[in-house]
Amino acid sequence: MTLIAVLRHMAFAAGLALLSAATVRLMIAARVLDRPNERSAHSEPTPKGGGVGIIVAFLVGTAVLYRYAAFARLADPYFLGVIGAASAIALVALLDDLLNWPFTVKLGAQVLAALVAVGTGLYLRDYRVPYVGGFYVGWLGVPITICWILFVTNAMNFIDGLNGLAAGVTLVASGFLAGIAAAHDGWFAYFAALLLAAGVVGFLPFNFPRARIFMGDVGSQFCGFVLAVLAVVASRFEGVELSFLLVPMLLSGVLFDVAFTLARRLLSGETITQAHRGHLYQVAVRAGVAAWRVALIHAGFAVFGGLVALAFIAASGAVKPWIPLLTLIPQIIWLGYVTRCARQAAIGLW
Repeated sequence: MTLIAVLRHMAFAAGLALLSAATVRLMIAARVLDRPNERSAHSEPTPKGGGVGIIVAFLVGTAVLYRYAAFARLADPYFLGVIGAASAIALVALLDDLLNWPFTVKLGAQVLAALVAVGTGLYLRDYRVPYVGGFYVGWLGVPITICWILFVTNAMNFIDGLNGLAAGVTLVASGFLAGIAAAHDGWFAYFAALLLAAGVVGFLPFNFPRARIFMGDVGSQFCGFVLAVLAVVASRFEGVELSFLLVPMLLSGVLFDVAFTLARRLLSGETITQAHRGHLYQVAVRAGVAAWRVALIHAGFAVFGGLVALAFIAASGAVKPWIPLLTLIPQIIWLGYVTRCARQAAIGLW
C-alpha cells in the first residue's frame, strides 16, 4: 500500500470521525438519559446512545467501501450478511436503550444476528497449526463461531461501565487489527477496523475523561459484534498460522475480566443473569482506584495484547502457540492488585 493510499484512507477516516462527532452531538441534544442506580458509576442523569455516532460512521464508511472499493469487499453474501446483522443488532440495542428491554430480548437479537453472519458462510472452518498443517474444524465451526460472537458481544457490553473503557479498548484493538490486516492483504478486515476506529475517535472526546454522553448498549454491543466477526475474518489471513487468536489477544483484558467474573459467580452459586457490580474493573473503582486510571489500564492491556500479537505473527515453530499466553501475565498481576485493594477496602471479591 502506497503512502498516497494511506493518506487518502486517513483523510477518509478523519471525515468519518467528524461525522461520528456530529451524530454524538445530536444524541446529546436528544437527551435520552441514563439515570443512576445502585450499580452505576455515575451520580447524575447522563445522556446515552452515543454509540449511534460510531454506527453511523461505520455504516456510511461501509457503503462507500461497497460502492468504490471492490478489492476490499468480502464476497457479497458475507459482506451484506455481516453488515445487515451488525445493523440489526445495533437497532435492537438502540431500542433497548430507549425502552429498557429484558436481557432475553437482547440475547435473542444477538443470536439471530450471529446466525445471519454464520448463515452467509462466515465461520471458522480450518486453520494451520505449526508442525501439523491444515486442520479442518468441520461442522463444529458453526456452534463455535456463534458462541464466540455472543461471548464477545456481551463481554463488550458488560465492560462498558466506566468512561472511556469500552471505547478505548475498541480503538486500540481496531488500530492494531487494521495494521495487521493491511500487512497481510486482509483488506476487508483492514477497512472495517479502520472505520470502527474512526467512529470511536469521533465519540471518545465526549466520553473521556468526563462523560457528556455514554456509549449505551447500542454502541458496546455493536463494537463487540463487529470485533467478534472480524476475528473470524482474521482467521482466514493467508500465511499466519493460528490467526484466529489475533483478536482474542487484542481483547485479552476484556475477555479475562468477563470470564473470571462469570466463573467466580458460578462457583459462588450466584445467578449470572442478575445485574451486579462484581467485575474486576468495578471492584477496583469501588476499592478506590480512579475510574480514569482503570480505563487507561484496560487500554494498556489492549496495547500489550497488540504487541503480543505482533510477536505471535513473527514467531515460528513450536513456540508460536504459547505466545498468546503472555497476555495472561498482566491479567494475573491486575487480579492480584484488585484483590489486595478489595481486601484493604473490606470489599468482597471471592
